[in-house]
Amino acid sequence: MKSTIPFLLLVAVLSACSSSPFGTKVKEPFRGNAYESNNRFFRATGKGESSEDNIARGKADIDAKSMLAGQVNTTMKQVADQYLGQTENTEAADVADKFQSLVRQVMNTDIADLRKIGEQKYFDKKTNKYTVFIAYEIKKNAMFRFMKKQAKVDKTVSEKQRAVIEKLIDEELEKAEAEEK
Repeated sequence: MKSTIPFLLLVAVLSACSSSPFGTKVKEPFRGNAYESNNRFFRATGKGESSEDNIARGKADIDAKSMLAGQVNTTMKQVADQYLGQTENTEAADVADKFQSLVRQVMNTDIADLRKIGEQKYFDKKTNKYTVFIAYEIKKNAMFRFMKKQAKVDKTVSEKQRAVIEKLIDEELEKAEAEEK
């Protein structure tokens, strides 16, 4: 009996060392550099769960597109803030508001160059639920061209604001196109 106690103690210590305080690491699909945004692409992944496969797919779709919209919005906000910080524009607040409005309008539109780069569906028999993973990408230069086109047809943007927005988008287009070479 005495010889089994140290052995059991050793097993308990070793098993305690191997467990993580965060739980077990899970490897989900669409992780890694190929699914992350970079200088050429906006990329996003989404996950959805439901007892109905079409609902799980819809949730994953919305999740991925929301992440894409957030990335585009953040990028455009940084570009606008940087430009407005460098210039003494009397209409700075109006231009920033119009720019943000344009981003929301663009993201609420079906974007032609949005590409699904992956979709995987799983079914868990224990819980009777589907889990769907979706990955999307859009070329940054295609997104910027689309935004420029939208700015031209937006009736709420003045000519002065349109010129500023187009200048900002042109600068971002140049950066994105330089990355493709």
